Amino acid sequence: MEVLTPRDVPLGGLRAMTVRRTLPQRQRSLIGAWCFLDHYGPDAVDRDEGMVVPPHPHTGLQTVSWLFTGEIEHRDSAGHHAFVRPGELNLMTAGRGISHSEYSTPETTTLHGAQLWLALPDGDRQVEPTFEHFAPEPVSGDGWEARVFIGSLLGSTSPVTTYSPLLGAELTLEAGTTLRVPVDPSYELGVLVDTGAVRVDGKPLAAHELGFVEPGADALELTADEDVRLLVLGGPPFGEQIVMWWNFIGREHDEVVRYRAQWEALLADGDRARFDLPDDDPLEALHAPPLPNARMVKRGP
Repeated sequence: MEVLTPRDVPLGGLRAMTVRRTLPQRQRSLIGAWCFLDHYGPDAVDRDEGMVVPPHPHTGLQTVSWLFTGEIEHRDSAGHHAFVRPGELNLMTAGRGISHSEYSTPETTTLHGAQLWLALPDGDRQVEPTFEHFAPEPVSGDGWEARVFIGSLLGSTSPVTTYSPLLGAELTLEAGTTLRVPVDPSYELGVLVDTGAVRVDGKPLAAHELGFVEPGADALELTADEDVRLLVLGGPPFGEQIVMWWNFIGREHDEVVRYRAQWEALLADGDRARFDLPDDDPLEALHAPPLPNARMVKRGP
């Protein structure tokens, strides 16, 4: 098991909340189609502004919002207005292009969760934008409980739409519990520890670390050294190179440059060739940052 440690990244403006960015990293860009993982909290929202992310664009990906504590309000340019709460999934498919905003609600006093992205395969990355909300029923056994929000695990299957084989689940284990989790041997796997400590196939993994497991195993053995909550993520190796910059995923430098120009054209003169804005959003949309001085590097195999 390869252990990846996160780096702290500010999300937003001057009073930004800090997130732990675990993917991408220099040594690993993807786990299956999972290409981005921000893990945050628990943050006391009454001390700061919480999550305040005004309208911003996406292309070529799906966003996955999963909370442990708190509540987030979502609006997008495809007309969806929804909330996400602990144990619930918000899955937004950007496809050819969408914009959305995310704000922690006034009732939220503690914010704690994960924000993830899924890269869309080349043949599906221009689909029309969509949104799905799903609250999985927990499955449980002696000393453990699981909520499967994407794919199938431990006898539970999520009905949400994905464009490549994938797995996403939250597991909690009581201290001293050992759980053998059957998995697809074709999958790369990631185990993100939220709280506590666990051994994955006998190897220790501490809070906030992400353990990467190569394809080939038909099961993961999880042993909780203390009460632990974790996410299990997986999928077959993605097999495509991507260019990921700001909130865009494309395949070439010039394609991402074009997405940026189309977003800025919307904000400048209302050109809706690719993007639009959510209705009734309380804040102005974010401008794209300046482009890098060099050509953007492809990630992946």
